[in-house]
Amino acid sequence: MTVRRDFQEPARCRPDLVIGREELFAGAREQLAMGASVLLHGPAGIGKSTVLRALAEEYGATGRRVLRCSATESESHLPFLALADLFGLVLDDVAPRLPSAQRTALESALTGRGESSLRRDGLALRLAVLSTLRTLADRGPVLVVADDLQWLDPASAELLGFAARRLEGTAVHLLCAVRTEGQHSQEYDRHLRSCPPDTLAVRLGPLSRPQVARLLEHRGHGGLPRSTVRDIHRTSGGNPLFALELGRALAESPTPPRPGEPLPVPTSLRALVLSRLDMLSVEARRTLLVASAGARPTPALLHVAGRVNAEAECAQAAELGLLATEPDAPAVRFAHPLISAALYAEAPAHERRAVHAALSTAASDPIERARHLALATTGADPEVAARLAEAAALARDRGAPSVAAQLGLLAARHTPADGVPSPQERRLTAAEDAITAGEVDLARDIAREVLTRATVPADRVRAWIVVIDTAGHTMAEVDAVFPQALADAGDDPRLLALVHYQLAWRALIVEGDFTEAREAAAHAAELAARGGDRRTELLSLAFQAQTETLMGHPEAPRTIKRALTEPQDPRVACHHNGAGSARFRWLVMGDRLAEARTTVTALLREVRRRGSVESEVHFLRGLAETELRAGHCGRALDLAREGLRLARDSGIGETASAMLTSLAEASGGDVDRALALAREAVEHAEEDGDQMYLSRALGALGHAQLVAGDPAGTVRSLRRVRRLELGLGITDPARGRWQGDLAEALVRIGEPLEAQDVIDVSRAHALRLGRQSVLAVLDRSEALVRAARGDREAALAQLTSAQDRLGQLGYGLEEARAAFARARLLGRRPGAAAFEEAARMFRRCRALPWLRQVDEALAAPEPPPAPAAPSRPDALDVLAATERQVAALVMEGATNREIAARLFISVKTVEATLTRVYRKLGIRSRVDIVRLAAAHRAP
Repeated sequence: MTVRRDFQEPARCRPDLVIGREELFAGAREQLAMGASVLLHGPAGIGKSTVLRALAEEYGATGRRVLRCSATESESHLPFLALADLFGLVLDDVAPRLPSAQRTALESALTGRGESSLRRDGLALRLAVLSTLRTLADRGPVLVVADDLQWLDPASAELLGFAARRLEGTAVHLLCAVRTEGQHSQEYDRHLRSCPPDTLAVRLGPLSRPQVARLLEHRGHGGLPRSTVRDIHRTSGGNPLFALELGRALAESPTPPRPGEPLPVPTSLRALVLSRLDMLSVEARRTLLVASAGARPTPALLHVAGRVNAEAECAQAAELGLLATEPDAPAVRFAHPLISAALYAEAPAHERRAVHAALSTAASDPIERARHLALATTGADPEVAARLAEAAALARDRGAPSVAAQLGLLAARHTPADGVPSPQERRLTAAEDAITAGEVDLARDIAREVLTRATVPADRVRAWIVVIDTAGHTMAEVDAVFPQALADAGDDPRLLALVHYQLAWRALIVEGDFTEAREAAAHAAELAARGGDRRTELLSLAFQAQTETLMGHPEAPRTIKRALTEPQDPRVACHHNGAGSARFRWLVMGDRLAEARTTVTALLREVRRRGSVESEVHFLRGLAETELRAGHCGRALDLAREGLRLARDSGIGETASAMLTSLAEASGGDVDRALALAREAVEHAEEDGDQMYLSRALGALGHAQLVAGDPAGTVRSLRRVRRLELGLGITDPARGRWQGDLAEALVRIGEPLEAQDVIDVSRAHALRLGRQSVLAVLDRSEALVRAARGDREAALAQLTSAQDRLGQLGYGLEEARAAFARARLLGRRPGAAAFEEAARMFRRCRALPWLRQVDEALAAPEPPPAPAAPSRPDALDVLAATERQVAALVMEGATNREIAARLFISVKTVEATLTRVYRKLGIRSRVDIVRLAAAHRAP
């Protein structure tokens, strides 16, 4: 197909704007930097010219010479035109250095004053082009840029090919682009043979859906709903030119397409793809229209729909390149999705309705029949609406919530104003299906439309809940919704339960107050029970249980048991905020990894069957976390990356998925990638005001910094986590498991006293909650403190014990880290076997970053033995354990109330403990404790 110039990409394009081609662009840039050539190829509109211009612009910005030509179909009959583009500005400079015969032939060809031709001056012209390029290369590297090689005039193409094959060893290289069709097209072979031998051929393929979304946003169409972006990606086939034209048409259209209808195709694109339709018979064109309206058209379906000569008419279309020819496939498939959309858009409305009416009886699937019936019907029709609602329920049961949402909207459109259920109820059901499918923009738009029409309190509260749900972790942005929702709920306990359940989430995400969140969830469960809403009651109990688990609250097991009692609601059982999820979190934190894996795998399987995108993203993270804890780093990394791709594609859970993927990258992938993802998660959590995930993101950043060899950065990040979790009321060290990393980093920067304090405070909570793996990790960290103080034998014994316990609990990576710490403490020569053991463990875990650390430790020079330092008693050694913890928190600047909260004791107990500390140390105030510790640390 021919792409008109006014639809091609803008003339200038910076490399940072080559969207979706970053890796390809980097490879081509590297090829050019090495002095080699590049040939870009792909179908029309795929972005070849954009990449070519960006590469040429970057190359020319370094001051090197760039010669350009860009051919067009209308000018391809003019001989030597491309050659004139290339050499027109340099001819006067180069001509004096050419032999007379070559100069005369070249000047004649470029100026047109003579009658030069390849037949008459063939050899002289060929040598002149070659000599010109070599002469220019004597002064520095030369890049010859030729776009749209397929339209190059034959004379110029022949001369450039002759020169290119003889440029080896010179500083001349080529950057060319040529149009090719088909996934495995070899049409570029002829052009490749005309390029230098070292030419890299690069095929540009279609963009992914997220890349199309980025492209649309960059070009000013970022406000489109995700469901619309999905339709644009499908219709354009990932072709950036087609996607931009479709996006522009939608932005300019006063009315969006009806649910179930293809996108409007602008005239610009219709002309590109439908020029061959004029060669079809009228009957063949009607057959293709029926095929364009069907979801999965086959010859058999076309027959039943009244197209008796479907095979012959499809064969005619295939010969013209409108249909793809697949002998083994029964389906009728268009050569490009845009052909189908353009054909449908071109048809008059009455022809479309007739086609849908035929398909409403011909289609075998009840969902398809209902959809076609709706598109064939105008106005309200209770029978059609009921058929559509039944089809939506069937799609929901099949795990296709996106289809259910579209059918629900069609049902609402055909429901009479006084119908039961009402049009608003059906719209809200469609909005809830859209949320399940991850199409939050569509759901939000539906809810806002309902709020402009609805007067029934139940409808209005449901709509407000959809608005809140679609805000996700940016709940602060919908703060104004809560008073309106409460006002609409009145004194109805069923409606109030819905609002208070969301208020529980707000307390956690926006306020970061676990206590308030727990109380709000308990109140919501009570209201739901009074209102007979078992679904909201179960969700509220599950939320309460998750909050209690993270707080280390003793009621957590009992609340989980309440949330799991019958009767259950199947929609809640596998929901990411349901009791199954709460039980999974409790299992993970309680070191029951095998049960946790079984539980989350079953949940993931079920939500995939149901098509629940948000739950799938959530449980992919959960399974990845479980595998990471078990030391299966490669498997965890694959799952985390899959979850992150889905999160970014749907716009759901991106912060949490980036955080988890950072942990997986730091353990089994790329540390730089881990740092970038963690910083992204921190930035997003701060922007969203998401207190719950900010501490998790900072914990991931601190871990990545530790693996990257930046203990000071780790300390900065994890000290902040410590302060945040103290403010949030989180006391369970199994929630983020950052305490061991902080203690280890503190030892590395020479702060063993603070490291011991972190260990002591965390150990108290871990002992209270029975967190055995946390206790083992804390012992590993304490061994490093002991080693720093010179107690090497005790440190080795503690490391051996920690390693054994972590192995028994199934924490493979943490076990390997203990083995590595032990090897380092032994030293390279006496610890050779220990280093080999650590390396073997890291290999088993596929913990590549850690394995590299073992290699670096073995390659580093052996440090000289340090002289034994004289023993010096710690000023706090005379204190009891609790007294030492209180004194250490005073040195950190904690108030008496904060100390009481950290240690789970009363403020009066803190005051009495401090009195004993003053007496034992012979001091009078908190300031004296800090001074005493500082004097002890001073050399």
